[in-house]
Amino acid sequence: MTGIISAIGFCNHTGRGDLSTLDASLRAVADTGADACEIGIYGEEIVSGGRIIEERFARTAEIVGGYSFKKLSLHGQVCSNFMDATNLHLQKKVVRAMLEMANRLGAGIVVHHSGAAQLGEGVNGEDLDKMEREALFEMADVAKTYGVRLVLENIFTTKSGQYRQTPAQVAETVKAVGHDNLAALIDFSHAYIESTFKGLDFREQLRAMAPVTGHLHVHDSFGLPYTTKEFFHPAEATALGIGDLHLPLGWGDIAWEEIFSELTFLPDTTLIMEIGAERFAAEQPACLERGRKLAALVNDRQQAAA
Repeated sequence: MTGIISAIGFCNHTGRGDLSTLDASLRAVADTGADACEIGIYGEEIVSGGRIIEERFARTAEIVGGYSFKKLSLHGQVCSNFMDATNLHLQKKVVRAMLEMANRLGAGIVVHHSGAAQLGEGVNGEDLDKMEREALFEMADVAKTYGVRLVLENIFTTKSGQYRQTPAQVAETVKAVGHDNLAALIDFSHAYIESTFKGLDFREQLRAMAPVTGHLHVHDSFGLPYTTKEFFHPAEATALGIGDLHLPLGWGDIAWEEIFSELTFLPDTTLIMEIGAERFAAEQPACLERGRKLAALVNDRQQAAA
């Protein structure tokens, strides 16, 4: 596949932290026929105090080397946060390690979550934005030495009094940093939930992000913020339609075809469907087929305009 969206695939199932399920989870992605895979490297206990544990990494590299995905990406820490003033030096050490591992594994992308902090006396959004942008530029410079791109993922507000950038503000951060080795990552469901929570126009938020976006996380939901987390099983959240559900395409109400008919992203963008085989293996083939059709909507429009 060539064009704006150059590869489509799935995230792997993050294991118990002992590498015992890594091979099987990568095989599950490969068996779908996907040409891209995003590894939840954060969950495999390879980094300790910002230092790569070489014995663990060697085993990881051996397993990953058994697969020939066209595009490979690594998902950094879920708790990654360059607005975490107390632990910023530790946060950066871990991102450095993630970028080094990406280089050594042949992965061109490292996913990094956009920051958050509790507002209060002496803590304001402007200072938090400045701290995050300075750290992102520093890490993008590190990424450049490895030939890797850091992508900044939009998240949604999780608690009262929290400062969290909207999708449009994440795009402004990427523009303000202005580094070739930093791009945005649109997580469509996250954007939907945050837009609902803050009373924003979901589609306008996506339009603001798209021009600086080089990586996509695609999974369905109903865009409903967490008004309860009292679930005894994930299926109960699905039944209610509440929260960040990571559903197969078509199980929620995101208008995928309309969205992909109007948005254009950076060249060589990867589309990763965060729809895990542990819950939805039976639905993955249909999602892959639909993902390819969505990519074609973008790529065909590009070719027609050329």
